[in-house]
Amino acid sequence: MSTTVQRETRPVGAPPAAAPAAQSAKTASPWSDPRFQAFWMLRLGYTAIPLTMGIDKFFNGLVYWPKYLADWIDNIAPGTAQQFMYFVGIVEIVAGVLVLLKPRYAAYVVAAWLAGIVINLFSYGEWYDVAVRDLGLMAGALVLGRLASVYDPPLRRRSR
Repeated sequence: MSTTVQRETRPVGAPPAAAPAAQSAKTASPWSDPRFQAFWMLRLGYTAIPLTMGIDKFFNGLVYWPKYLADWIDNIAPGTAQQFMYFVGIVEIVAGVLVLLKPRYAAYVVAAWLAGIVINLFSYGEWYDVAVRDLGLMAGALVLGRLASVYDPPLRRRSR
């Protein structure tokens, strides 16, 4: 395998030729870009999952959520474990809506929230498999944040 760099030869003063990939990228739909597709898949996933889980915190239809709350959190939080899950559900619903609206910033909110869930689960001492899964979800939220830095424009202050 050669490490020699081959350079384009062109007459002096002639403009560089545009690469064929660059030309087709200008005319192609953003939906043909796998990075853009990944951004939207993550954006929709990190909208739907927190909304679903957040709503279920009020109904315990998928699972009885209070059983995942570590005792030390239950001891310092006011109210019952189920009442704390209502608070968790509201946070998750808000996080899901924020990811839909502005993933550039909300992805990091979701990653921080998942870090808190991971700490809770590891400290509980019984739900290591769920904690590792949520660690992977946290990594996915961080990837969404990085992709959003390319595909989701930053907020701009209005000029007066």
